[in-house]
Amino acid sequence: MLMALFFDAAWYDQRLAERGLTRVVLAAVAGMTEADLALAFKDQRELSMREINAFAELLGVSAGEAASRAGVRPPPPNDRDRIADLEARVAALEAQVARLAL
Repeated sequence: MLMALFFDAAWYDQRLAERGLTRVVLAAVAGMTEADLALAFKDQRELSMREINAFAELLGVSAGEAASRAGVRPPPPNDRDRIADLEARVAALEAQVARLAL
């Protein structure tokens, strides 16, 4: 579990409203009770990365954004994630170079 430093409840409420969702739905998707979610919104409950990932998926944002807005520092990416990110960046750069060569 990671301890929240500052939960941006207004940001979460705005994202939920944009999608026509409620805190009840957010809690259910994360496998939390409404009481647990209320405590998290008041910085009185720790959130797991599993819960943060569920928040992110529901709200259509990255896990990093959801974690940051929950006041949680996400764990560093593992080597596989970093390699995949680097490979994607290299592929994008190669595609740009190929377009310039035409």
